[in-house]
Amino acid sequence: MSSQPTPPSPLPSPYRALREPGVLRRDILASLVVFLVALPLCVGVAVASGVPAELGLVTGIVGGIVVGFLPGSALQVSGPAAGLTVLVFEAVREFGLPMLGAIVLLTGLFQVTLGLLRCGRWFRAISVSVVQGMLAGIGLVLIFGQLYTMAGAEQPRSGLDKITGLPGLLVDTVQDTTALTAAALGLGTIAVLVLWPKLPAAARVVPAPLAAVALATAVTAGFRLDVANVSVRGMIDAVQPPGLSQLADLGGMAVLGTVLAFTLIASAESLFSAAAVDRMHDGPRTQYDKELVAQGVGNTVCGVLGALPMTAVIVRSSANVQAGARTPLSRILHGVWLLLFAVLLPAALGIIPLAALAGVLVHAGCKLIPVKEIVPLARAHRGEAVVLGVTAIAIVVTNMFEGVVLGLVLAVVKSAWDTSHVHVAVRELTDGRLVVTLTGNATFLRLPRILETLEAMPKDRPIELDLTAVRHLDHACRTTLENWALRHNDSDTEAVRMKTAPVAGS
Repeated sequence: MSSQPTPPSPLPSPYRALREPGVLRRDILASLVVFLVALPLCVGVAVASGVPAELGLVTGIVGGIVVGFLPGSALQVSGPAAGLTVLVFEAVREFGLPMLGAIVLLTGLFQVTLGLLRCGRWFRAISVSVVQGMLAGIGLVLIFGQLYTMAGAEQPRSGLDKITGLPGLLVDTVQDTTALTAAALGLGTIAVLVLWPKLPAAARVVPAPLAAVALATAVTAGFRLDVANVSVRGMIDAVQPPGLSQLADLGGMAVLGTVLAFTLIASAESLFSAAAVDRMHDGPRTQYDKELVAQGVGNTVCGVLGALPMTAVIVRSSANVQAGARTPLSRILHGVWLLLFAVLLPAALGIIPLAALAGVLVHAGCKLIPVKEIVPLARAHRGEAVVLGVTAIAIVVTNMFEGVVLGLVLAVVKSAWDTSHVHVAVRELTDGRLVVTLTGNATFLRLPRILETLEAMPKDRPIELDLTAVRHLDHACRTTLENWALRHNDSDTEAVRMKTAPVAGS
């Protein structure tokens, strides 16, 4: 007797695990954990970016409810990220808050286009050292900038000014009771974040960022501390879609440079986060092109609403996986909880002290710096460590876009240098002829070394240049060698002979 075929599940494939016992309950609990992690970070990133706190919640809501429904990565969670804080802050200061929505909108459209053109996998080819350097640079600028916010002072404009102004900030803080109180509150918040993971498991049920902000808020209220709190405008007033004038300004070169920086950094961070999340679970793997489209759709919606740009965020994503999530339902529900909070309890934002949020972001900035990986990287791959360090320093000294571009260029040059190994050998035959043999990849990067040997050869001896063992000979190198062969020997000596073979790529 043949068994009856199993009827097809009415649920889409990413959600079929919900039919298993206990999965629905675990996904709901995971969504609550992610919500509690995301809430203080959404608000903190918004405040640090120089925009209304509500806009951070809007981006978190879109990241959960919109991106959560789209295919790509099943378990990673999107929202406003500390990695874009510095760039957003600079963009708002240079172009104004109304322009932010237009920039994010165009960023989203670029990401969708790149995803449809199947460019998602190419973002995985970006050097890990560049990405780590980018995050380290962002972390440094974030730390230096938030130290000013933590003391209730205005941030200097450039990264160098933030660094050079720290001694003066310290003196002013010690002399001002209000600033000293705010700084102590921020330092206390950082202490809670550092110590929280060492507490018993029962206490760690509450996520560390939420616990730190809640304790700082309770201390502020209990002791009636005179510190600045988050400014609340209301969701409707905060959401300002870009107008036609802002859309028309998107053609400016400065604006387009910012859009390209947003696109590159948001896409790279999201796809690197997806690769990291895939290593945390054994469920469906990320479809990178679809994930890039999903991030683009999310940023397009955020742009229409005038909100912050979004990326996939590793902190929320790892919390989602560690809480036992199995399907995208958990990240969708976390967006629902953020929406309900924004609608029902918006006034609760107004009691959060700014110094506490600054402390959360200083801690987040420290985690962006790969301190534990720098020394092993320098020992094993010194060139990669140089790329990381130069990228980070360039971001601090110049800006995000120029620093990342410099890092990418340096990574490409390093790769070209590493692959252009060439060996130059000279031997003398019994008839007095000198044979110069080149092996490996002869490119313009190795010309100084090659010419140093060739130009030291005597001009009154027969010379043969053997290129048959060269795997790759670029045009610049071939032309230079041909010119050397024509001109090197004296007029009364046999001309230099070149022995070549057909070489791929020559």
